[in-house]
Amino acid sequence: MTVRAHAVKHASGPTELHEYEPRPLGPLEVDVTVTHSGICHTDLGIIDDHHGYARFPLVAGHEAIGVVSAIGSAVDPQLLPIGQRVGVGAIAGSCSRCEWCLTGSQHLCPDRDDTVLRGMGGTFASQVRASDWRHVPSIPDALESQEAGPLLCAGTTVFNVVVEHGVRPTDRVAVVGIGGLGHLALQILAAWGCHVTAISTSDDKADDALRFGAHAFRNARELPRVRDEFDFVLDTVGADLPWDDYFAALRPRGKLCVVGFPASPFTISPISVLPAEKSLVSAVVGPPVVTRRLLDFAALHDIRAEVEVFPAERIDDALDHVRNGRARYRAVVDFTMSGWTPARLRRSTP
Repeated sequence: MTVRAHAVKHASGPTELHEYEPRPLGPLEVDVTVTHSGICHTDLGIIDDHHGYARFPLVAGHEAIGVVSAIGSAVDPQLLPIGQRVGVGAIAGSCSRCEWCLTGSQHLCPDRDDTVLRGMGGTFASQVRASDWRHVPSIPDALESQEAGPLLCAGTTVFNVVVEHGVRPTDRVAVVGIGGLGHLALQILAAWGCHVTAISTSDDKADDALRFGAHAFRNARELPRVRDEFDFVLDTVGADLPWDDYFAALRPRGKLCVVGFPASPFTISPISVLPAEKSLVSAVVGPPVVTRRLLDFAALHDIRAEVEVFPAERIDDALDHVRNGRARYRAVVDFTMSGWTPARLRRSTP
Protein backbone atom coordinates (compact mmCIF):
# COMPACT_ATOMS: atom_id res chain seq x y z
CA MET A 1 0.00 0.00 0.00
CA THR A 2 1.40 3.41 -0.95
CA VAL A 3 1.72 5.74 2.03
CA ARG A 4 0.85 9.41 1.54
CA ALA A 5 2.54 11.70 4.05
CA HIS A 6 3.03 15.36 4.91
CA ALA A 7 6.80 15.68 4.88
CA VAL A 8 8.96 18.65 5.92
CA LYS A 9 12.20 19.06 3.95
CA HIS A 10 14.01 21.68 6.04
CA ALA A 11 13.78 23.25 9.49
CA SER A 12 10.60 25.28 9.98
CA GLY A 13 9.58 24.52 6.42
CA PRO A 14 6.09 23.84 5.14
CA THR A 15 4.82 20.33 4.64
CA GLU A 16 4.86 18.79 1.19
CA LEU A 17 2.98 15.75 -0.02
CA HIS A 18 5.25 12.74 -0.26
CA GLU A 19 4.49 9.17 -1.26
CA TYR A 20 6.50 6.05 -0.52
CA GLU A 21 6.18 2.28 -0.50
CA PRO A 22 6.70 0.76 2.95
CA ARG A 23 9.08 -2.17 3.36
CA PRO A 24 7.66 -5.65 4.05
CA LEU A 25 5.95 -6.00 7.44
CA GLY A 26 8.07 -7.53 10.23
CA PRO A 27 6.79 -10.33 12.53
CA LEU A 28 5.86 -8.05 15.46
CA GLU A 29 4.83 -5.02 13.42
CA VAL A 30 1.40 -3.51 12.91
CA ASP A 31 0.23 -1.15 10.18
CA VAL A 32 -2.47 1.32 11.16
CA THR A 33 -4.56 3.37 8.73
CA VAL A 34 -4.62 6.83 10.33
CA THR A 35 -7.93 8.63 10.72
CA HIS A 36 -6.83 11.33 13.21
CA SER A 37 -3.54 12.66 14.52
CA GLY A 38 -3.00 15.17 17.29
CA ILE A 39 -0.36 17.90 17.11
CA CYS A 40 2.00 18.23 20.05
CA HIS A 41 4.66 20.85 20.80
CA THR A 42 7.18 18.03 20.42
CA ASP A 43 6.21 17.80 16.75
CA LEU A 44 7.02 21.48 16.35
CA GLY A 45 10.28 20.99 18.23
CA ILE A 46 11.30 18.45 15.60
CA ILE A 47 9.95 20.37 12.60
CA ASP A 48 11.65 23.59 13.76
CA ASP A 49 14.73 21.60 14.90
CA HIS A 50 14.86 23.27 18.31
CA HIS A 51 17.45 20.84 19.64
CA GLY A 52 19.53 20.11 16.57
CA TYR A 53 18.77 16.40 16.08
CA ALA A 54 16.04 16.45 13.44
CA ARG A 55 16.75 14.47 10.27
CA PHE A 56 15.25 15.96 7.12
CA PRO A 57 13.12 15.20 5.26
CA LEU A 58 10.81 14.09 8.04
CA VAL A 59 7.20 13.26 8.79
CA ALA A 60 6.23 14.36 12.29
CA GLY A 61 3.28 13.30 14.42
CA HIS A 62 2.94 10.82 17.28
CA GLU A 63 -0.70 10.86 18.44
CA ALA A 64 -2.52 8.71 15.88
CA ILE A 65 -5.89 7.05 16.09
CA GLY A 66 -6.84 4.68 13.30
CA VAL A 67 -7.64 1.10 12.42
CA VAL A 68 -5.43 -1.95 12.05
CA SER A 69 -4.80 -2.64 8.37
CA ALA A 70 -2.09 -5.33 8.58
CA ILE A 71 -0.31 -7.37 11.25
CA GLY A 72 2.96 -9.29 11.32
CA SER A 73 3.19 -13.06 11.40
CA ALA A 74 3.85 -13.16 15.18
CA VAL A 75 0.86 -10.96 16.11
CA ASP A 76 -2.20 -12.76 17.45
CA PRO A 77 -5.14 -11.71 15.22
CA GLN A 78 -7.52 -12.22 18.12
CA LEU A 79 -5.69 -9.52 20.09
CA LEU A 80 -5.37 -7.09 17.16
CA PRO A 81 -7.87 -8.02 14.45
CA ILE A 82 -7.93 -6.18 11.15
CA GLY A 83 -10.29 -3.21 11.54
CA GLN A 84 -9.69 -2.81 15.28
CA ARG A 85 -9.64 0.87 16.34
CA VAL A 86 -6.28 1.51 17.98
CA GLY A 87 -3.73 4.17 18.76
CA VAL A 88 -0.05 4.66 17.93
CA GLY A 89 1.51 7.13 20.32
CA ALA A 90 4.87 8.59 21.23
CA ILE A 91 6.57 5.19 21.55
CA ALA A 92 5.85 2.60 18.87
CA GLY A 93 8.12 -0.17 20.13
CA SER A 94 10.98 -1.17 22.40
CA CYS A 95 13.67 -3.86 22.51
CA SER A 96 11.85 -6.20 24.97
CA ARG A 97 15.26 -7.43 26.23
CA CYS A 98 16.77 -4.73 28.44
CA GLU A 99 16.19 -4.38 32.20
CA TRP A 100 13.72 -1.55 31.62
CA CYS A 101 11.55 -3.54 29.21
CA LEU A 102 11.69 -6.66 31.38
CA THR A 103 10.48 -4.71 34.42
CA GLY A 104 7.60 -2.99 32.63
CA SER A 105 9.32 0.35 32.02
CA GLN A 106 9.50 0.14 28.24
CA HIS A 107 9.27 3.92 28.02
CA LEU A 108 12.83 4.08 29.42
CA CYS A 109 14.27 1.55 26.97
CA PRO A 110 17.44 3.03 25.42
CA ASP A 111 16.44 1.48 22.08
CA ARG A 112 12.78 2.49 22.17
CA ASP A 113 11.14 3.45 18.90
CA ASP A 114 10.22 7.13 19.33
CA THR A 115 7.62 7.71 16.63
CA VAL A 116 8.42 11.38 16.07
CA LEU A 117 12.19 10.80 15.80
CA ARG A 118 12.06 8.21 13.01
CA GLY A 119 12.47 10.65 10.16
CA MET A 120 9.80 9.59 7.66
CA GLY A 121 7.74 7.41 10.00
CA GLY A 122 5.48 9.85 11.86
CA THR A 123 1.70 9.94 12.03
CA PHE A 124 1.00 12.89 9.71
CA ALA A 125 0.34 10.28 7.05
CA SER A 126 -2.26 7.92 5.67
CA GLN A 127 -0.61 5.05 7.49
CA VAL A 128 1.79 4.55 10.39
CA ARG A 129 3.68 1.43 11.41
CA ALA A 130 4.28 0.31 14.99
CA SER A 131 7.40 -1.79 15.41
CA ASP A 132 5.88 -3.79 18.30
CA TRP A 133 2.19 -4.68 18.62
CA ARG A 134 2.41 -4.40 22.42
CA HIS A 135 2.65 -0.63 22.03
CA VAL A 136 -0.63 -0.46 20.09
CA PRO A 137 -3.55 -0.04 22.53
CA SER A 138 -7.18 -0.54 21.59
CA ILE A 139 -9.37 2.53 22.03
CA PRO A 140 -12.41 2.19 24.33
CA ASP A 141 -15.73 2.66 22.57
CA ALA A 142 -16.61 5.58 24.85
CA LEU A 143 -13.78 7.74 23.43
CA GLU A 144 -14.21 9.66 20.17
CA SER A 145 -11.23 9.30 17.85
CA GLN A 146 -10.55 13.02 17.50
CA GLU A 147 -10.47 13.39 21.30
CA ALA A 148 -8.46 10.25 22.01
CA GLY A 149 -5.27 11.06 20.07
CA PRO A 150 -3.84 13.56 22.60
CA LEU A 151 -4.31 10.98 25.35
CA LEU A 152 -1.51 8.95 23.73
CA CYS A 153 1.09 11.61 24.60
CA ALA A 154 -0.12 14.38 26.89
CA GLY A 155 -2.63 12.15 28.66
CA THR A 156 -0.33 9.22 29.35
CA THR A 157 2.42 11.61 30.48
CA VAL A 158 0.16 13.06 33.18
CA PHE A 159 -1.10 9.63 34.19
CA ASN A 160 2.48 8.39 34.40
CA VAL A 161 3.25 11.31 36.74
CA VAL A 162 0.44 10.15 39.04
CA VAL A 163 1.59 6.51 38.98
CA GLU A 164 5.36 7.00 39.14
CA HIS A 165 5.38 9.67 41.84
CA GLY A 166 2.65 8.31 44.06
CA VAL A 167 0.20 11.20 43.86
CA ARG A 168 -2.52 10.44 46.41
CA PRO A 169 -6.23 11.23 46.11
CA THR A 170 -5.89 13.28 49.32
CA ASP A 171 -3.09 15.47 47.96
CA ARG A 172 -3.39 19.17 47.24
CA VAL A 173 -1.98 19.58 43.75
CA ALA A 174 -1.18 22.58 41.57
CA VAL A 175 -1.05 22.42 37.77
CA VAL A 176 1.06 25.14 36.16
CA GLY A 177 -0.11 26.00 32.67
CA ILE A 178 -3.54 25.46 31.10
CA GLY A 179 -2.68 24.26 27.63
CA GLY A 180 -2.65 21.04 25.68
CA LEU A 181 -1.06 19.12 28.52
CA GLY A 182 -2.40 21.17 31.42
CA HIS A 183 -6.08 20.93 30.51
CA LEU A 184 -5.81 17.13 30.58
CA ALA A 185 -3.84 17.24 33.83
CA LEU A 186 -6.66 19.18 35.51
CA GLN A 187 -9.21 16.58 34.42
CA ILE A 188 -7.10 13.57 35.37
CA LEU A 189 -6.03 14.86 38.80
CA ALA A 190 -9.54 15.99 39.69
CA ALA A 191 -10.93 12.57 38.72
CA TRP A 192 -8.13 10.97 40.77
CA GLY A 193 -9.58 12.73 43.80
CA CYS A 194 -7.04 15.51 44.38
CA HIS A 195 -7.81 19.08 45.33
CA VAL A 196 -6.53 20.84 42.22
CA THR A 197 -5.41 24.45 41.80
CA ALA A 198 -4.77 25.76 38.29
CA ILE A 199 -1.96 28.30 37.92
CA SER A 200 -1.64 30.45 34.81
CA THR A 201 -0.54 33.89 33.67
CA SER A 202 -3.79 34.11 31.65
CA ASP A 203 -6.77 35.17 33.75
CA ASP A 204 -9.03 34.55 30.76
CA LYS A 205 -8.45 30.81 31.23
CA ALA A 206 -9.88 30.78 34.76
CA ASP A 207 -13.36 29.71 33.71
CA ASP A 208 -11.97 26.97 31.50
CA ALA A 209 -9.74 25.73 34.33
CA LEU A 210 -12.75 25.36 36.62
CA ARG A 211 -14.69 23.65 33.84
CA PHE A 212 -11.85 21.14 33.44
CA GLY A 213 -12.09 20.24 37.11
CA ALA A 214 -9.89 22.69 39.01
CA HIS A 215 -11.18 23.64 42.44
CA ALA A 216 -9.31 26.96 42.43
CA PHE A 217 -7.47 29.27 40.06
CA ARG A 218 -4.48 31.50 40.78
CA ASN A 219 -2.58 33.88 38.60
CA ALA A 220 1.11 32.94 38.55
CA ARG A 221 1.98 36.42 39.85
CA GLU A 222 0.52 35.39 43.21
CA LEU A 223 3.08 32.61 43.73
CA PRO A 224 5.63 34.65 45.71
CA ARG A 225 2.99 34.99 48.45
CA VAL A 226 2.13 31.26 48.61
CA ARG A 227 3.82 29.13 51.27
CA ASP A 228 3.50 25.46 52.28
CA GLU A 229 0.26 24.87 50.40
CA PHE A 230 0.75 22.02 47.92
CA ASP A 231 1.88 18.42 48.19
CA PHE A 232 2.64 18.26 44.49
CA VAL A 233 3.17 20.83 41.73
CA LEU A 234 3.01 19.74 38.10
CA ASP A 235 4.69 22.14 35.68
CA THR A 236 3.36 21.66 32.14
CA VAL A 237 4.75 24.80 30.49
CA GLY A 238 7.84 24.87 28.30
CA ALA A 239 9.42 27.91 29.93
CA ASP A 240 11.75 29.00 32.69
CA LEU A 241 9.95 29.62 35.97
CA PRO A 242 10.88 31.21 39.31
CA TRP A 243 11.74 27.79 40.71
CA ASP A 244 12.38 28.92 44.28
CA ASP A 245 8.86 30.39 44.46
CA TYR A 246 7.37 27.07 43.43
CA PHE A 247 9.43 25.14 45.95
CA ALA A 248 8.31 27.60 48.64
CA ALA A 249 4.70 26.77 47.74
CA LEU A 250 5.32 23.09 48.50
CA ARG A 251 4.73 21.47 51.85
CA PRO A 252 7.54 19.39 53.43
CA ARG A 253 8.48 16.41 51.25
CA GLY A 254 6.53 17.97 48.41
CA LYS A 255 7.51 17.36 44.80
CA LEU A 256 7.86 19.72 41.87
CA CYS A 257 7.43 17.65 38.70
CA VAL A 258 8.53 19.23 35.41
CA VAL A 259 7.13 17.77 32.20
CA GLY A 260 7.52 20.93 30.13
CA PHE A 261 10.93 21.75 28.63
CA PRO A 262 12.60 24.84 30.18
CA ALA A 263 14.89 26.80 27.91
CA SER A 264 17.64 27.24 30.51
CA PRO A 265 19.34 25.14 33.20
CA PHE A 266 17.55 24.94 36.55
CA THR A 267 18.71 27.50 39.09
CA ILE A 268 17.52 26.55 42.57
CA SER A 269 18.71 27.65 45.97
CA PRO A 270 19.67 24.71 48.22
CA ILE A 271 17.63 26.30 51.01
CA SER A 272 14.52 25.81 48.86
CA VAL A 273 14.96 22.04 48.76
CA LEU A 274 17.12 20.58 51.52
CA PRO A 275 15.61 21.60 54.89
CA ALA A 276 12.13 20.21 54.14
CA GLU A 277 13.17 17.22 51.97
CA LYS A 278 11.56 18.57 48.83
CA SER A 279 12.24 17.07 45.40
CA LEU A 280 12.57 18.05 41.75
CA VAL A 281 11.32 15.19 39.59
CA SER A 282 10.18 14.54 36.03
CA ALA A 283 8.19 12.08 33.94
CA VAL A 284 7.71 11.14 30.31
CA VAL A 285 5.02 9.22 28.45
CA GLY A 286 3.96 6.06 30.23
CA PRO A 287 4.77 2.46 29.28
CA PRO A 288 2.09 0.43 27.48
CA VAL A 289 0.35 -0.70 30.67
CA VAL A 290 0.04 2.88 31.94
CA THR A 291 -1.31 4.10 28.59
CA ARG A 292 -3.94 1.35 28.57
CA ARG A 293 -4.96 2.21 32.12
CA LEU A 294 -5.18 5.88 31.20
CA LEU A 295 -7.49 5.12 28.27
CA ASP A 296 -9.75 3.06 30.54
CA PHE A 297 -9.63 5.79 33.21
CA ALA A 298 -10.52 8.45 30.65
CA ALA A 299 -13.45 6.41 29.35
CA LEU A 300 -14.70 5.77 32.90
CA HIS A 301 -14.45 9.39 34.06
CA ASP A 302 -15.42 11.14 30.80
CA ILE A 303 -11.98 12.72 30.36
CA ARG A 304 -11.61 14.26 26.91
CA ALA A 305 -9.08 16.35 25.07
CA GLU A 306 -10.72 19.59 23.99
CA VAL A 307 -9.77 19.84 20.36
CA GLU A 308 -9.86 22.00 17.26
CA VAL A 309 -10.07 19.84 14.15
CA PHE A 310 -8.35 20.61 10.83
CA PRO A 311 -8.58 18.71 7.51
CA ALA A 312 -5.32 17.29 6.19
CA GLU A 313 -4.92 19.99 3.51
CA ARG A 314 -4.78 22.59 6.32
CA ILE A 315 -2.09 20.85 8.35
CA ASP A 316 0.27 23.83 7.98
CA ASP A 317 -2.43 26.10 9.39
CA ALA A 318 -2.85 23.68 12.27
CA LEU A 319 0.90 23.63 12.96
CA ASP A 320 1.05 27.44 12.97
CA HIS A 321 -2.00 27.53 15.24
CA VAL A 322 -0.11 25.46 17.81
CA ARG A 323 3.22 27.19 17.15
CA ASN A 324 1.66 30.58 17.96
CA GLY A 325 -0.06 29.36 21.12
CA ARG A 326 -3.61 29.78 19.80
CA ALA A 327 -4.86 26.21 20.22
CA ARG A 328 -7.69 25.73 22.71
CA TYR A 329 -6.55 23.22 23.72
CA ARG A 330 -5.25 20.66 21.25
CA ALA A 331 -5.16 20.70 17.45
CA VAL A 332 -6.06 17.49 15.63
CA VAL A 333 -5.77 16.61 11.94
CA ASP A 334 -8.71 14.61 10.58
CA PHE A 335 -7.63 12.61 7.54
CA THR A 336 -11.17 11.41 6.82
CA MET A 337 -12.19 15.00 5.99
CA SER A 338 -9.85 15.06 3.01
CA GLY A 339 -10.52 11.68 1.52
CA TRP A 340 -7.15 10.26 2.53
CA THR A 341 -8.91 7.78 4.78
CA PRO A 342 -12.45 6.49 4.24
CA ALA A 343 -14.87 8.37 6.47
CA ARG A 344 -16.49 5.05 7.44
CA LEU A 345 -13.37 4.35 9.54
CA ARG A 346 -13.82 7.47 11.67
CA ARG A 347 -14.93 5.53 14.76
CA SER A 348 -14.56 1.93 13.61
CA THR A 349 -14.70 -0.54 16.47
CA PRO A 350 -14.29 -4.33 16.60
